[in-house]
Amino acid sequence: MHCPFCRHPDSKVVDSRTTDDGAAIRRRRQCGSCGRRFSTLETTSISVIKRSGVTEPFERSKIVSGVRKACQGRPVTEDDLAKLAQEVEESVRSAGIAEIEAHEVGLAILKPLRRLDVVAYLRFASVYQAFNDLDDFESAIEVLRGEQHQTTGQQALVDEETHAPRRPRRNGANSQPKTQSRAVKGRSEKNSESRPAQERLL
Repeated sequence: MHCPFCRHPDSKVVDSRTTDDGAAIRRRRQCGSCGRRFSTLETTSISVIKRSGVTEPFERSKIVSGVRKACQGRPVTEDDLAKLAQEVEESVRSAGIAEIEAHEVGLAILKPLRRLDVVAYLRFASVYQAFNDLDDFESAIEVLRGEQHQTTGQQALVDEETHAPRRPRRNGANSQPKTQSRAVKGRSEKNSESRPAQERLL
């Protein structure tokens, strides 16, 4: 590992920590020549097998680039695309395989993209699910509408339970209003004052 400051080829590891839930190791290195420190990130490599049979390393930037085309003209930010690419990578790595077909990577994008923007999802799905005619689009739209109605219904039930009026508490048979208890207390004190001093001492 060359030092990014002086390009010296020798460095030593002074600290190591896991990151990304154990999917990567961040190492703190110190240059043997200039003594300056820098960090490196070590991850397991995943190869993507393209249709031509050529393999290339998995990169988030390519996920972002491919999804950005489907999101043109949609209210999707670069942060949204970065989060989507991270989710796709986590999904691919969780499969525990070293090589994956490019088509499978495209399918892994569909679920988070559907949550992000349904129009971009339809654009992207038309390619990776090989839509042939309008019937394929209509079927996909019907599925999206069914999911939207189901989510709306669940949210309505939650709102009803949250905003439901509470029943007033019932007072016990022996409970009395505060005004009444104060009146009783006043009469008790008055009766106590009218008693002889000897009786109050008993």
